[in-house]
Amino acid sequence: MISGTITDASGRTLSGQTPEAFYISVMHAQPLSVGLNCALGAEQMRPHIEELSQIASCYTSAYPNAGLPNAFGEYDEQPHQTAHIIESWAKEGFLNIVGGCCGTTPDHIKHIAQSVSRFAPRALPVQEKV
Repeated sequence: MISGTITDASGRTLSGQTPEAFYISVMHAQPLSVGLNCALGAEQMRPHIEELSQIASCYTSAYPNAGLPNAFGEYDEQPHQTAHIIESWAKEGFLNIVGGCCGTTPDHIKHIAQSVSRFAPRALPVQEKV
């Protein structure tokens, strides 16, 4: 299981990779899953998870923060808010594995699990045999 971090609004990792470049750089390891965690809240992470889900031949994972930290370094996004955002990802077939990172609480995880449980996990793309 490999997880990377998009560090800011640039849509790149700290080393400057796009989600696609990040995936290409780790796919040789044939991971069980590849995904993104931390640094961004679910709302900001969405386009990057969507992109990864369209190119990954393995399972995809997402562990967003509970929003972005406020001026005091605390996270204000409530469990139902985070869950609502991630629910749309599951509905659109972006995810296989989901959880939470900075600022998430057991209540966030409970709400996320309940929200995504009624949707089928992302189907793995069919790989052509060479």
